[in-house]
Amino acid sequence: MTAQTTPKKILPNVIVTDQLGPHPDLLSVVQRHRKHLWRKPCPEHTRDAFRILQQTLENEPRPLVLDSFCGTGMSTALLADRYPNSWVVGIDQSAHRLAKHQGRQRDNYLLLRAEAESFWACLAEAKVRLQSHWMLYPNPWPKASQLKRRVHGHGAFPLLSKLGGSLEMRTNWNIFATEFAQAAAVIGLLGTCEAYTSASPLTLFEKKYQQRGHELWRFHGEFYR
Repeated sequence: MTAQTTPKKILPNVIVTDQLGPHPDLLSVVQRHRKHLWRKPCPEHTRDAFRILQQTLENEPRPLVLDSFCGTGMSTALLADRYPNSWVVGIDQSAHRLAKHQGRQRDNYLLLRAEAESFWACLAEAKVRLQSHWMLYPNPWPKASQLKRRVHGHGAFPLLSKLGGSLEMRTNWNIFATEFAQAAAVIGLLGTCEAYTSASPLTLFEKKYQQRGHELWRFHGEFYR
């Protein structure tokens, strides 16, 4: 008797949310944040991280690629391969996650412990411009009441317009991607949102989501003003 192999079950998108579409308050929230400058005091560890970046750029000026919410820094190292002539800087607020980084095959990237939003403010204050900015699978905060905790609903989101360059955001929640694209347009970031499959996953989350059959989405845009 020949044993039969049970087909691997493909799981649907597992984001649990009470939203059926983009949040109705999204655009008004982004407009309000755009008009009222975000002024949270910068944590000292973030200020220290920014000083390291400043010193690095002074010692060896190169175009700057930022990997926000980089986790263990897997994506930062892979982006360093993609941008060999740039400084690629991964930032994450968790020292525990950063400590899990494995390997350092290139010398053109840094991993810094920093609060992303405050780090953006430091960049904007110092008039540092980005070549490219990556946000790979930021926390979706899926409840409707959590809109202002999502990256595009946060008070610091309009700061990104001062950093320039291109920006790519990836997620496994289509509503999040649609909201991000709508919010991006308000701050002058014009781009496209699409479903996609990654031939070479940049993060462990991306690899896991694809293996589980999740639909992945990405936004890619450029600042036009």
